[in-house]
Amino acid sequence: MTLTFDPRKMADALYSGQFCPMFIDGKHVPAQSGEVLNVIDPASGRGIATVPRASAVDVDTAVAAARRAFEGEWSKFTPYDRQEVLLRIADLVEKNWNELCVTDTLDMGLPISRTLGNKRRVIGMLRFYAGQATALHGDYIENSVSQSMVTYTTREPVGVVGAIIPWNAPTAASVWKIAPALATGCTVVLKPSEDAPLVPLRLAQLMQEAGLPDGVVNVVTGIGSEAGARLASHPDVNKVVFTGSTATGQTIARAGVDTLKRITLELGGKSPMIICKDADIAKAIPVAAMAVYAHSGQICIAGSRLFVAREIHDEFIHGLSEYAQTLKIGHGLDPDTELGPLINDRQTCKVEGYITSGQEEGAQLITGGDRPTGTAYQGGNFLRPTVFGGVDDSMTIAREEIFGPVISAMPFDTLDEAVTRANATPYGLAGGVFTRDLSTAHKMVKRIKAGSVWVNMYHAIDPAVPFGGLKMSGYGKEGGIEHMQAYLDTKAVWFQTD
Repeated sequence: MTLTFDPRKMADALYSGQFCPMFIDGKHVPAQSGEVLNVIDPASGRGIATVPRASAVDVDTAVAAARRAFEGEWSKFTPYDRQEVLLRIADLVEKNWNELCVTDTLDMGLPISRTLGNKRRVIGMLRFYAGQATALHGDYIENSVSQSMVTYTTREPVGVVGAIIPWNAPTAASVWKIAPALATGCTVVLKPSEDAPLVPLRLAQLMQEAGLPDGVVNVVTGIGSEAGARLASHPDVNKVVFTGSTATGQTIARAGVDTLKRITLELGGKSPMIICKDADIAKAIPVAAMAVYAHSGQICIAGSRLFVAREIHDEFIHGLSEYAQTLKIGHGLDPDTELGPLINDRQTCKVEGYITSGQEEGAQLITGGDRPTGTAYQGGNFLRPTVFGGVDDSMTIAREEIFGPVISAMPFDTLDEAVTRANATPYGLAGGVFTRDLSTAHKMVKRIKAGSVWVNMYHAIDPAVPFGGLKMSGYGKEGGIEHMQAYLDTKAVWFQTD
């Protein structure tokens, strides 16, 4: 990939171990305790910044600021006003895109080629929700009580939104949580992952520059069990939106019970990719590979359970393994890197544990499974892309979300068998099918129990299209009409006209 700027020089200029404060009520502030967290470059192990370790007290301050803004100046913004602010935010994000991408790559390891490639998607989200701000409406309803009564509905913002996001896509996740909240007139307290907090802090600053009143968007940094737990249970937070693991999602759901707050959960997955015997193998191999390896497997929708028709199984797995071996592993700031590091050593060791369990349970390690060697990888959390064959559905690597660059390949004999096995999981986030037969595609799409199913492709996401899981992969949708409705309350109004 050819770039018009030097990512490493920009990274060195942006981050050299400095303190990056939280953003609360329009101000840059430290934690009231003075405690900090180190932010580490996962590709080198080098400290790049420190951020505040927020406590419940800091979260309370941020929520109070969001409440004041919601009931104050922000409530006077018309739909056109909110639209204009969102469009200005989009323009500022576009203007500062290279900086945001370098920060993302340095913070969580995704190759710069991929962060830069998300430009249309992220800025498109902001402009899409800007348009939605002026499309909100209630309904006139013909009631059956009396012709002298007029009835209609209004749609009103729910209030203060607590947004908790993971480390694997800070820019897109921040925008997908904040933009619909702003479009509907809500205010936000965002808690990013402690592993990747830098882009959300910068985004909050840009949003303020775009004309948001103080307190409309607040960002608190800290540990999930501390700051995140307080935000999820806070009595003055009206809605919580969360993306992350199923276990944490369950904790958040329980935390919201006492106040019966609205909750949207986008959780883990163990998504199936089904390769039918008539599939275009040359096209399917790179898609199946990057359905997992695009972020070193650190994506909730990773198509990590690969079901391949027995007639083409050996040919497909051979091609997949060869493709995996061609992928360039390295620091994300290298424009030629295709696979970056995992987020930290803890996650790397966890994935290595799954690889070991796969071997111990009888799966065949076809390629990968270890850390690359050489000075370029010292200090980083790198793993080679891994393919297992001979996997049984009962094996740990076939059942549990690994969140690493590991594909478990399994043959199937009939389409009924493939769909039955694909659905034999507590998760239901996504799935993929490769076939040349349109009839087969439609039948399988209908039967696969997942929130999103891609045919002859994978991982396309658009703000106009709903996205979210079934079963243990969460509830609620992001994107589409349902996304906006999740940030709104419906009020029924009755008028006696005589």
